[in-house]
Amino acid sequence: MKNFKPRNVTLIASLILALLMGIVSFYFNKNWLPVVSIAVIAFVSAYFIFLYIIEQFIYRRIKLIYKSIHSLKLGKEFKDALGERVSDDPLGDVEKEVNEWSREKKDELEDLKKLEKFRREFLANLSHEFKTPLFSIQGYLHTLLDGALEDKNVNRKFLDKSASSVERLVNLVADLEEISKLEKGEIKISYEDFDVNKITHDVMSELEEKANKSKIHFNIKKGTDKPWMVNADKEKIRQVITNLIDNSIKYGKPEGETVVGFYDMDENILVEVTDSGIGINEEHLPRLFERFYRVDKSRSRDAGGTGLGLAIVKHIIEAHNQVIHVRSTPDVGSTFGFTLKKSEG
Repeated sequence: MKNFKPRNVTLIASLILALLMGIVSFYFNKNWLPVVSIAVIAFVSAYFIFLYIIEQFIYRRIKLIYKSIHSLKLGKEFKDALGERVSDDPLGDVEKEVNEWSREKKDELEDLKKLEKFRREFLANLSHEFKTPLFSIQGYLHTLLDGALEDKNVNRKFLDKSASSVERLVNLVADLEEISKLEKGEIKISYEDFDVNKITHDVMSELEEKANKSKIHFNIKKGTDKPWMVNADKEKIRQVITNLIDNSIKYGKPEGETVVGFYDMDENILVEVTDSGIGINEEHLPRLFERFYRVDKSRSRDAGGTGLGLAIVKHIIEAHNQVIHVRSTPDVGSTFGFTLKKSEG
């Protein structure tokens, strides 16, 4: 394809025609002189006729097609392509660009397959998260309507369970709405200077009762229990710290501990929440911040939550133009770390 030249093709075609004419002439005349004359005339005539036809009606049109393909690939209009210069080997260039296009489309197809897989998983998880409390509510209400409503020892219990399932649905819808707004950039980040260590102490006080029930002990890493001034959205960061400490309680071990540490990173402050819990296998870490992704689905749902907490945390930190990471060892514990801009005051 790359060696295609109009003159080469014309030469070959003319030789073939001249040879055929010579064979036919010799068959009828049995004399070499007129045969050679006819063959030469046929060759010369065919050469110029074929060359004209190929260059005027084929090769130029191939060039035009190539220019159109090339220009459309660059996003230009067809009329702009007509005045552009192309190389001397347009067919070779077409082949090259078609191969490049094929590779690009293959990569796009792989990306689309991944997105489709993610979409199916998301819809399946979303459906499951909604169905679980809805079916529970449905079961409780049917039981009450079938006669349990008259039993004072039962009706209060079932109504409490129904209310708990309704609250779970409300929280799920609220979290979905929040993460949607975060992804679209619709939630405004209100920056202010505050002590992130003080916020951490406040969150620990709020969760102290829950931690005591799970026999989890709170601590601030030695040498870091001092003011750490940052510039960020105070309430959003409170939400991040609350979520991470709450998770450390849910997945912690009895008599374990949750330790929060602060580190100076020049322009930023690094906040790390470390637990001595069950830990997470390495293959789960890349997907840990995805919506509804659960490492242990049965245990996670028993522990409560909507499955959106870490996804919201990630979006809040990224909305501050900062980063969050996780490292973990099974049966040893996990550490979630995020950065915040240091206060200039």
